[in-house]
Amino acid sequence: MIAKLTGTLDDFGADWAIVDVQGVGYLVHCSARTLEALGARGDSATVFTDLQVSENDMRLLGFAEASERDWFRLLTQVQGVGSKVALAILSALNLDELRDACAAQDAAMVSRAQGVGPKLAGRIVNELKDKAGALPGGGGIAGVAASPAGSASADAVSALQNLGFKPAVAAQAVARAQEELGDGAGESDLIRVALKKAAG
Repeated sequence: MIAKLTGTLDDFGADWAIVDVQGVGYLVHCSARTLEALGARGDSATVFTDLQVSENDMRLLGFAEASERDWFRLLTQVQGVGSKVALAILSALNLDELRDACAAQDAAMVSRAQGVGPKLAGRIVNELKDKAGALPGGGGIAGVAASPAGSASADAVSALQNLGFKPAVAAQAVARAQEELGDGAGESDLIRVALKKAAG
């Protein structure tokens, strides 16, 4: 699967861009925020991609950040959310806003996106409320900062999830453990203290 493209921004429209990679032009469908981040024609561009294949269509979706692609994949898992609606949501809300809306069950915030009615917005925030905290990028969920991939805190969050804790609960518990132990805390200490926090 194509995971990333790096080349020259050849052309773009309202919801698409063409990235020229060594003479091959890839058409990628993008959110408004990604298009804004790509810059002007002729600029060097890198997009993280997701390939969607259906019976009668094959399309490449492009994202300025890997975290935006993660959100796209999560959104399209919700019944009734196709790639077009997911891109509309990512155009209307930045990742901080989307994460906070899911955490706070704020369907009205999500329904600001074009083509998203109150019923669908409610389903989105309800289904994603527990998954939002585990996603990288953007700000925190309910005051919890995202942990850099590969860090002791990220590994501790993963360990708690493997033990059956929901992503949001694991992220909050590790964040509280980090506050107590300090930035230099190791993974095993973080897990030990976070388990007490999560179970408390």
